[in-house]
Amino acid sequence: MSTTPGQPAGRRAHQPDTQPDARPDAQLEDGRGKQSPAAPVIPLRRDSGEPPSPQGPSSASTAAASTAPARNGRARWARGPARPTLAEAFDPRSNALDLLRLALATTVAVVHTMLIGTGHQPQTGSTDLGSLAVDAFFVLSGFLVARSYLRLDSLRRFVWHRALRILPGFWLSLLLTAALVAPLLALLEGRPAASVFTGPDSALDYLQHNAFLQIQQFGISGLTAGSGAPDVINGSLWTLLFEACCYAIVASLGVVGILRRQRWLVLALLIALWLLTIAAAAGFNPLGSELMLRLSFVFLLGTAGHLFADQIPVRGWLAGFSLALVIVGLTFLPDYRALAGPAFAYLCLWAIVRCPWRPRMRWDLSYGMYVWHWPIAQLLFALGAATLTAVPFIALGLALTAAVATASWTLIERPALSWKDAAWVTRTPRALRPRP
Repeated sequence: MSTTPGQPAGRRAHQPDTQPDARPDAQLEDGRGKQSPAAPVIPLRRDSGEPPSPQGPSSASTAAASTAPARNGRARWARGPARPTLAEAFDPRSNALDLLRLALATTVAVVHTMLIGTGHQPQTGSTDLGSLAVDAFFVLSGFLVARSYLRLDSLRRFVWHRALRILPGFWLSLLLTAALVAPLLALLEGRPAASVFTGPDSALDYLQHNAFLQIQQFGISGLTAGSGAPDVINGSLWTLLFEACCYAIVASLGVVGILRRQRWLVLALLIALWLLTIAAAAGFNPLGSELMLRLSFVFLLGTAGHLFADQIPVRGWLAGFSLALVIVGLTFLPDYRALAGPAFAYLCLWAIVRCPWRPRMRWDLSYGMYVWHWPIAQLLFALGAATLTAVPFIALGLALTAAVATASWTLIERPALSWKDAAWVTRTPRALRPRP
């Protein structure tokens, strides 16, 4: 399975929300903000029985303890140490979400840069590594986006926050790719820079056809014909449409009250998607869209992870068993998700709370890394950097992409997020205001 547009099977690592709803907004949905009182409160379990009395132990309890130490010892041994659920283990201020999203975006960037420079990308059994990174990003995004909707408790604010996170960076990428990257590529290929603005598949067509997330034109004027991804100037943007569709699914479930009051229906939907995934692996896909089935399945697995966090145990042996299932699925099945989709999602959620390194990143570069790595790799290939061999070519591409991602975050993404609490979106409509 490929993450390239010609053989679409994988995706973006953002965001970006990120996270990335991807994609992956560091202060909005990255798991570090405060929970709203409207969000469901999951009670923590006690490690022992009743809390001690403020007056201290009574004489009766002291006598009972003195006459039955063995029984109490056996009870403590049987109960064992506290075993947290995902809800108890997840700390909004200390988790690995930022690190994981950046690592997944970087993984996709490495895979695609290798594809552009060498014509090949690494495989993990039946699935390429980029597709696995995309799946993981969608799991994390499903977790974060469900949390965002329940925290905001407003469809209007939810849609506004999602749009602020995705569209400004996306539009900047489209504009600069058409106005700057494409003319530079034309010059490097011995053509006039202005030639990309006329004729079929022009830079202007590129802007017009792709402005609303649905990528209908992948190339501009036949550029990059000699690279490992010919006539594709940015092959990573197509997944953003599917992420937006998953946002719409969560919003719909929230509006009708399923996320808060009937979360078991999310499990029913997941079971249906799992059965359809199994059928698709066997050659029968009644939905028709393999990508929508695949990405909505892993996204909603992340959503269910948040909704049922109070019932999901965090165990090392479960993570090991899940990893074994994923390896078996990758090795023996055309689509590992048919066997190990839930196991893969468990691994991602387990990593959020069990990764030993949990840096609090002030700059969320995952989205910028995702949307910019492809055109930068194409520029480097046109400059002849692929002759440096794969490792230096990839390292140079990552360094330049990180610089551009930093500029995108500083100049566009973070300023856009400052509008998340604009008055028009936070103000209560007049019809809903209480009468004096």
